[in-house]
Amino acid sequence: MRELLSTVTTKGQVTIPVEVRRRLGVAPHDKIAFILEDDQVKLARKGSVVARTAGMLKTDRPPDTAEELREQAERAIAEDVAERTRE
Repeated sequence: MRELLSTVTTKGQVTIPVEVRRRLGVAPHDKIAFILEDDQVKLARKGSVVARTAGMLKTDRPPDTAEELREQAERAIAEDVAERTRE
């Protein structure tokens, strides 16, 4: 077990040592959870699944333009309306 020290500022802030940030995979603006267990506090990286997984899936296809997205949405809405009127 290693002990890494940091100083609490007058505002109650601390700097998380670089080794801890690396091990947790923490980057600027990430959320950190303080988990209280008896007389100990543990740190854990928290954040949205979207933020952590953004960009994981790759494609060779270029992204759709705003016009293409609008047309796709209009087609989907029209198909949904047509399907609902058939029922």
